[in-house]
Amino acid sequence: MNSHAGSTPSPLPPDTMPSGLPAVDAASAAHSRNMEEHLLQQLAMAPGGFLPFEQWMAQALYAPGLGYYAAGNTKFGASLPTGDFTTAPEMTPVFGEVLARQVAQVLQMTGTDSVLEFGAGTGALAASLIPALRELGIDVNYHILEVSADLAERQAQRLAPWAGSVQWLNTLPTAFKGCVVANEVLDAMPAALFRWNETGELMELGVLARPGETPPFTWAERPAGPELSAAVSQRMPALPGYRSEINLQAEAWVRQLGNWLEAGAALLIDYGFPQREYYHPQRLTGTLMCHFRHHSHDQALVLAGIQDITAHIDFTAMADAALEGGLDVLGYTNQARFLLNAGLPDLLQTRMASPEATDMQATLSAVQKLVSEAEMGELFKVLAVGRGVEPPLIGFMRGDKRDTL
Repeated sequence: MNSHAGSTPSPLPPDTMPSGLPAVDAASAAHSRNMEEHLLQQLAMAPGGFLPFEQWMAQALYAPGLGYYAAGNTKFGASLPTGDFTTAPEMTPVFGEVLARQVAQVLQMTGTDSVLEFGAGTGALAASLIPALRELGIDVNYHILEVSADLAERQAQRLAPWAGSVQWLNTLPTAFKGCVVANEVLDAMPAALFRWNETGELMELGVLARPGETPPFTWAERPAGPELSAAVSQRMPALPGYRSEINLQAEAWVRQLGNWLEAGAALLIDYGFPQREYYHPQRLTGTLMCHFRHHSHDQALVLAGIQDITAHIDFTAMADAALEGGLDVLGYTNQARFLLNAGLPDLLQTRMASPEATDMQATLSAVQKLVSEAEMGELFKVLAVGRGVEPPLIGFMRGDKRDTL
């Protein structure tokens, strides 16, 4: 653990409510007040009243019964007035149908029928993957590991037609062979925040309480401990005034894959950059982002428990973690290239020729968002790691950018 003996946190300016956000309904406001009380209790128990942001984010997202992902708020879906963001599988089932082709190749290579999805959201990805894999001749054995009981219940309802093929897990498997899928999972893992101060000293950012104020929290900083200092110094030089994130929990998760993924591949899909882009000198304020009712902003200390908090992914760090866990890095490319490689054009052509095709205009509009450089096509990346699988995987046949990591 980091040592901060003798260091006193220095308060920084608090966050303010961003303008232009939709009004908060009464039920959400009450939930947020309860979440604030819980966070104030956590701060009261923290040494010096300082809660490192990594711990604050963990509570805000995952505190049982209160955290954003643990409490049953409606979180997904563009058509829902209370949704906060929309993921690729919810935009169109085409995403899962194309992904199924890559999953099928991994299953064929390993001689298995097992898929394990982390953080399955509304179940939209599974609802497109399972029938698509069946069409490819694979009677899939589908596992879901979900931290939210509310979301697991919704997934069960959505996946009822394939109930015999789906199983929910409460813990990581001790051994697994097959294909692991994690779509927008790493970005929701709690990240640490740091800042180089004007004298070039690395500071860790965290939160202090300010009861009676709105919000009842303010930013603070203290000298970074040895673990954080060592991790950051390996990735970037000191840049006074520069603020960013480092996700050691996500790296540990990827490293841990090597303990239980006996054979197969994990497909990690998220938004982010290689390390040299992530810590580019011009990215002065990092990538921390919040989502509330389809509005994005960077004020992480407001709307406690009712807004999503994320940070982009350092894919170089994830690839390094996989190697440290004894896994191979099998491919890395942007989402657009991955989908095109995995058969998106053929799938669309087949769908358009089908007499059952309906509302193709909406499908093509959604697909355009998935592959457009101005939308999700370039910002989102796909990283494949695993063991016992020989590249090339079809999703990385062209445009594999492992050399950029």
